[in-house]
Amino acid sequence: MSGSKRLPCQKEACAIQKCLQEYSYQEDRCQDVIEAMKKCCFRNSAINTDLCLGFKKEFEQWKVANSEK
Repeated sequence: MSGSKRLPCQKEACAIQKCLQEYSYQEDRCQDVIEAMKKCCFRNSAINTDLCLGFKKEFEQWKVANSEK
């Protein structure tokens, strides 16, 4: 597929979906993959992508906290 580009954190987003399905959508059972997704979004500055929008508020708080150091 020419011109297609893999989205940052797509692998982690798929891992969340797989985990949630496996554990009947019990988020507490998938915290490790959710944390991996959050780290990916922060690390790749992908917070404004569709995949990472759920972490945007937390990212903004993290940015403020780290700019004060």
